Amino acid sequence: MIKRLFAAVATLLAVLAVSMAAAGPASAYEPVNIVHTERVQAGPYSLTIGFSQWPLRAMQSLDFTFIPDGGIADKSGTLTEVQPNGKTRRIEPLSRHPRKREDWGLDVRSLDQQGAWTFRFAIDGPQGPGKGELTDLTVLEQPGPPMGLSWAISTVPLIGLIIFLAYAWRRTRRRAAAAPIPQPV
Repeated sequence: MIKRLFAAVATLLAVLAVSMAAAGPASAYEPVNIVHTERVQAGPYSLTIGFSQWPLRAMQSLDFTFIPDGGIADKSGTLTEVQPNGKTRRIEPLSRHPRKREDWGLDVRSLDQQGAWTFRFAIDGPQGPGKGELTDLTVLEQPGPPMGLSWAISTVPLIGLIIFLAYAWRRTRRRAAAAPIPQPV
């Protein structure tokens, strides 16, 4: 009996050890695959902007990387996204990419409009401040059916569920009303 218990505990510990060794944090994330790059000069700093999808399409999630020559260790900066209509969508500090920690980047981000976008960079580092921009970043129309049609199709199961629940509720109420009430003896 004790031998069986010892064998079961040893087997459980071995399985846990193998599971913990195989499930390292680095294996949980897929690498960032850059398929297209553009170069931008921001004052004295040269940046390489990488894209995980090319050509870009509206509402399609992708990764962006921003790699200054010489690395990011002694630099900081901001990114301003300007929509095709000229409005500023977002201003945010350049931060490390979650899966490519040696570079700045955006993880699983999408651009919500088609047209010519502009990315403006303001970088501060040992050579002083610098500004630059990537202009005419062409974003094509959204892939797949139009958003309204996609939403309409996705609500069909919900409408079916509501109809089914209403039918079941009405049927249950009829049976409850038709059932005789038990009389006390």
